[in-house]
Amino acid sequence: MTTTIQVNGRHHAVAAEPETPLLYILRNDLKLKGARFGCGLGQCGACTVLVDGKPVQSCDFPLSAAAGKAVTTVEGLAADGKLHPLQQAFIAEQAAQCGYCVTGIIMAAKALLDANPRPSDAEIRTALKGNLCRCGTHQRILRAVRRAADVMARDS
Repeated sequence: MTTTIQVNGRHHAVAAEPETPLLYILRNDLKLKGARFGCGLGQCGACTVLVDGKPVQSCDFPLSAAAGKAVTTVEGLAADGKLHPLQQAFIAEQAAQCGYCVTGIIMAAKALLDANPRPSDAEIRTALKGNLCRCGTHQRILRAVRRAADVMARDS
């Protein structure tokens, strides 16, 4: 079966079963490696992408549910060769050690900042609670999200 999905502003016709996890389509068919396979159960957040602006765990989100919706991956955040303020802030704050979880965290943070441009630390923590990180950079992650919020508010 062929399903057409929109990923990072481009339409793709994908030949796969409707129940195929979106993560597999992104990584294997579209060669987008930002969303990562972690637990495979939608519990770690390493595979987080945005679907119509809402964070979802793509490892347990079926391809059929993505049809007719806008999917955004971390690869789709940069524009005109310039990193998104969240990406820049994560680099500036050195908020990633191993980097495995960071793309999912950035995508969850993007959804938060789109909905709430000036979140409190408690709101940031709540928005990121579905993303597990074992590196111990939690304070740097908070600083990065706050930094990005400041830049985005200043630039708007």
